[in-house]
Amino acid sequence: MILMPENWALKAEAICFACGGHCCNEAHPPVSSHRYGVLLAAGIPESSFERTGYLRVRTKPDGTCLLMNDHRCTCHSVKPETCRAGPFTFDVADDRIRIFLKHPSICPIVPLLCEEPAAYRQQFEKAVISITDLVSHLTGEEIAAINAIEEPETDLVAEIAWSGSA
Repeated sequence: MILMPENWALKAEAICFACGGHCCNEAHPPVSSHRYGVLLAAGIPESSFERTGYLRVRTKPDGTCLLMNDHRCTCHSVKPETCRAGPFTFDVADDRIRIFLKHPSICPIVPLLCEEPAAYRQQFEKAVISITDLVSHLTGEEIAAINAIEEPETDLVAEIAWSGSA
């Protein structure tokens, strides 16, 4: 178990609250069928989701995530896999899952993660688990739709062998 510095969690929470979910704007996070069931069981209405190439969270007319309210995620404890992985994101190429880190312009917590190697490592490991789980539950068509999404403000940080078949 990695121990974070005493003030790290408070700093991270303050940064996320001040940001107000900017990373969620137009994000349309993919949701696996398993996570969809968990979210519905937690009381998230079916109308919060749509299928446009893949099952995803809807956005409000202003582009913010439908699951955000007053700068907070309304389903934080059961949020979608890619939300758990943030600020890491992914695409799939052949037999590899490519992991990207969002730029600070998208997620202001990135500099704090980069300043604290233990925090970075812990979040990266959580991201790999969440993303691998998500990808293992997606079809080839869903992966193709997700891969088509442009995410220019990211940097490739890892490639992970993946032998799953979508």
